[in-house]
Amino acid sequence: MPATLPDGDPVPADGTLPRSALTGLGERPFAFYVHVPFCVTRCGYCDFNTYTATELGPGASRDSYADTAVAEVRMARRVLGDADLPVRTVFVGGGTPTLLPPGDLGRILKAIDAEFGLAPDAEVTTEANPETVDRAYLDGLREAGFTRVSYGMQSAREHVLKVLERTHTPGRVPQVVEWTRQAGFAHVNLDLIYGTPGESDDDWRASLEAALACGPDHVSAYALIVEEGTRLAAQVRRGELAAPDDDAMADRYLMAERMLSAHGLTWYEISNWAASPDAACHHNLLYWTGADWWGVGPGAHSHVGGTRWWNVKHPAAYAARLAQGTTPAHAREVLDDEDRRIERIMLELRLADGCPADLLDGAGARRAVADGLLERAPYEEDGRAVLTLRGRLLADAVVRDLT
Repeated sequence: MPATLPDGDPVPADGTLPRSALTGLGERPFAFYVHVPFCVTRCGYCDFNTYTATELGPGASRDSYADTAVAEVRMARRVLGDADLPVRTVFVGGGTPTLLPPGDLGRILKAIDAEFGLAPDAEVTTEANPETVDRAYLDGLREAGFTRVSYGMQSAREHVLKVLERTHTPGRVPQVVEWTRQAGFAHVNLDLIYGTPGESDDDWRASLEAALACGPDHVSAYALIVEEGTRLAAQVRRGELAAPDDDAMADRYLMAERMLSAHGLTWYEISNWAASPDAACHHNLLYWTGADWWGVGPGAHSHVGGTRWWNVKHPAAYAARLAQGTTPAHAREVLDDEDRRIERIMLELRLADGCPADLLDGAGARRAVADGLLERAPYEEDGRAVLTLRGRLLADAVVRDLT
């Protein structure tokens, strides 16, 4: 089952935010994340807040989920008052959002537009499992107002997909990407995972080649993390599968950088490459640069003006609270200035644009430049800290030394 929620401060029943959170509301970009917590099966490596049909129990269903999510969108409007908050981006994630009909996803999007207004050039993304969409479904998404689709490809090798317990076949991905283009989507992302037990360098190279052959304008490549509580973690603990090797992971990252760059995709965040600035995931950029967003759905996290909160996890508990007219928030925290400084370093340093050097511990920053972990020129010329390629490989350790 997914990890437990963190502790925090209680949230008023009506969801009222602290006055500090509302200061400057509307001056920062605003976005929505919508969590769809349903999956046909649970992948062995996944610790996201997702539920199969047998895990749902009474009080929640796919059929009623769109109505429940719309209720939270309307609650968001009441909590945030009448501030002008044009929505820059909407990201529908999961789970498997495309288990819902496109009309249901469209109704949630329509409610966001009705309550807040979508910005004229709003980016609207949904994640999708390649097995859950066809051409007609994609036409429905496009008609509903979606502008971008992100597919969980993960690998082009069947034996790697089997270890990950992914249900799609490798040949499905080129077909759905073609359908997505035919439906009128300009932006398509493919998610890849490297470091799966049993994956070789040749397997990873083949996955990159297969992804590039589909012609996406965005690729995300993530190192496999063995999360506690997952079936994969249990297999590693029992010795049935080998734990990911750090040196192999570094080699796979370097291979991704070489191959993706050679095909015109440029890194703009450690795990993300895009064909142009327009092709970047602007929703994630808002996360990484401290914008405001409201997270709809069970287990979804939100952030407004330095206040962060997270919803109850189970879809039945989530639906029950909204049916009673009370907030689905489980708990919250208010970040102080030092929390926000550290968070800015952790997030912005991952970006190709880096973060302001004056946020960093000075001695740590000088060591990082001397050790070839931060680019010298940006640091010296315009006061920004930007990771070198070597620094990207050691990003977590670099951040610890700079805070």
